[in-house]
Amino acid sequence: MKVIKFATGNQRKIAEANAACKDFDIIVEPVKVKIDEIQHHDPLEIALHKARAAQQAVGEPVVVTDTSWNISTLNGFPGGYMKDVATWFSAEDFIALMAGKSDRTISFTENIIYCDGEDMKVFSDTYEGKVADSPRGEGNSIELVAEFDGKTIGERRSEGGFSHDPEDYIWYQFAQWFRGEASTG
Repeated sequence: MKVIKFATGNQRKIAEANAACKDFDIIVEPVKVKIDEIQHHDPLEIALHKARAAQQAVGEPVVVTDTSWNISTLNGFPGGYMKDVATWFSAEDFIALMAGKSDRTISFTENIIYCDGEDMKVFSDTYEGKVADSPRGEGNSIELVAEFDGKTIGERRSEGGFSHDPEDYIWYQFAQWFRGEASTG
């Protein structure tokens, strides 16, 4: 059994990590650390900074995640600024931004960064969906309107699920790598 420290207090993120890692006999141990999260137009820079800061705070190997969102018809808004935007905007605000837009494409990029103090390993994937016509489900503003395969993230959350099945999510790729690294190291 391997253990990975996950720097987050976000219960949804912890549940997503556990859903994928359990198939590889990896225990996800959440650790709360206070990190000054930088703002940057490049979401990967945010995640890399967060990983370095978390590893320094914890003093041992750690993993972090960061998610950026892209609404193509809005020139990539909100990008790496979603953490703040999701608290400022309601689901209805996102829908209002889409008024008169024919392209309703939305995507999010999930970055998972492993940092052991010397090396960093980046796992990244982008998931494409559309902005729904009305809010559905439970969660934060974007989760109520970001629809993937016919359901919003909020609807999936209401049903006890996640945005995607664990096997289709970036955490699964991390777990495959970490388990392989663990058995050779």
